[in-house]
Amino acid sequence: MSSNSNKKCRLCRRAKEKLFLKGDRCGTPKCAMVRRAYPPGVHGAKGKKALSEFGQQLLMKQKIKRIYNVLERQFKKYFKEVQNKPGVTGDLLLQKLEMRLDNAVYRAGLAASRRQARQIVMHSHFFVNGKRVNIPSYEVKAGDLVEVKQNKINKGYFLKTAEILKGKKGMKLPSWFEVNTEKMSILIKSKPAKEDLNIDVDAQMVVEYYSR
Repeated sequence: MSSNSNKKCRLCRRAKEKLFLKGDRCGTPKCAMVRRAYPPGVHGAKGKKALSEFGQQLLMKQKIKRIYNVLERQFKKYFKEVQNKPGVTGDLLLQKLEMRLDNAVYRAGLAASRRQARQIVMHSHFFVNGKRVNIPSYEVKAGDLVEVKQNKINKGYFLKTAEILKGKKGMKLPSWFEVNTEKMSILIKSKPAKEDLNIDVDAQMVVEYYSR
């Protein structure tokens, strides 16, 4: 269950845009992309030459990996799993990433970032269909019920999170799941549609990168 341990703000600066890896902090003036909106390193502020087609594809691959907090080996594994399936390969890749348990927890508002979602999943705070799951990459399926451990619902972090969610009542959530703020549970209704992704990426560039 390895993950990218690089400093989060440096990853955003390399991507030259906010990837929202630090949750609420990304919307404040403390965000590195507000203070230093250029790539890290001694030559970052000077700017660089225009990227080649290959460079753009590589940059897009790195961006998607960083958004979902996965490493190269696992990312390539996801690509191979969808490569020969019917449909648009890029969309299928993003769909597979979206169906990770840590991403579902983040999308439902139970964590401020995917990294935080990964952490609370690894701490065994969640059950899927009544079975404890502490693997962030666990793939949820339509019909699955993800629940917070009962003895944690009215304590500390999850009590505070429930209050925040109630304050955001009416907030538009992706259509592929349903959140019960009282029971702190997520019902997976279907696979995510393209319009549910809400991230500015071109996954087809990743397909072209791996097809070289």
